[in-house]
Amino acid sequence: MLMATLLGVLGLLQVGHAQAQALAYPSKPIRLIIPFPAGGATDVLGRAISIRLGEKLGTSIVVDNKPGAGGTIGSDLAAKAVADGYTLLLATSSTHSIAPTLNPKLNYDPDGDFTPIAHVANAPNVVLVPLSSPAKNIEQFVALAKSKPGALNYASSGNGTVVHLQTELFKSMSGTFITHIPYRGTALAIPDLISGKIDLLIDSIPSALPHIHGGKVRALAVTSRQRTALMGDLPTVAETLKGYEAVTWFGLFAPKHLSPELTARINTAINEALAEPELRAQLNRLGAEAVGGTPQAFATHYRREREQWKKVIAERKITAE
Repeated sequence: MLMATLLGVLGLLQVGHAQAQALAYPSKPIRLIIPFPAGGATDVLGRAISIRLGEKLGTSIVVDNKPGAGGTIGSDLAAKAVADGYTLLLATSSTHSIAPTLNPKLNYDPDGDFTPIAHVANAPNVVLVPLSSPAKNIEQFVALAKSKPGALNYASSGNGTVVHLQTELFKSMSGTFITHIPYRGTALAIPDLISGKIDLLIDSIPSALPHIHGGKVRALAVTSRQRTALMGDLPTVAETLKGYEAVTWFGLFAPKHLSPELTARINTAINEALAEPELRAQLNRLGAEAVGGTPQAFATHYRREREQWKKVIAERKITAE
């Protein structure tokens, strides 16, 4: 009886401490690890988010770029940090949905080593062909590719990258055989797409828009499940290939064992930030769309995506560079 009473008291003290910690949080600046280089798409998006999130939490957020190995170095650092709410990670599809399958020696467990906080944004891509291509839509491109298997090619930003996987998913669902030509970034592939040396490229919207508006390439479809205001009334790939969806997600994590109180505090703050029209418009200019939601919904999303890419990687025998 005495032991049960003592355990009950200890439990109440722990709950009280966690609640007090949440009420006092934050009492100092928060570090946001961005596992990609400064100036890149994830960095620019992360800095936009950090300003608004800091305002909602009432503290400054210091961006700490820790690039390398496709985002896994910075993610590993975040996984090993203290779970006190003062270290957060802006992760992506690459770090938590793709890397765990491509890299069996990964130093972190994307589920066991992190506390999911919120799904921040999605960035759909756009399917491009040269103006010289006879294909005016996805249906026509699929028919063209099927009429001469192996004769057409596509570019990616490298083996095992998001663009590579998204195009291999397209090939799998369309039943086409298109030769893969990896580049060191899609920016290097654009000139060859414009000249007609490359027959297909899936690229980010901000990267593609100047070439689309300049009349240098043709946009066939977006890779999101639904049409997006980011690309006007451009159809989706899914309107031809039912079930196709391939977007890059961005999400906020903390190290494992972050208290439920602090998780809820940060989740509320990021959702409030993402509801602001100014931030949503800023994300749109970066080719992304705000998402938000609960930690549970976010965890379900990135785990489901991981299963999708795990299947693609196995079926298409994809390896990292």
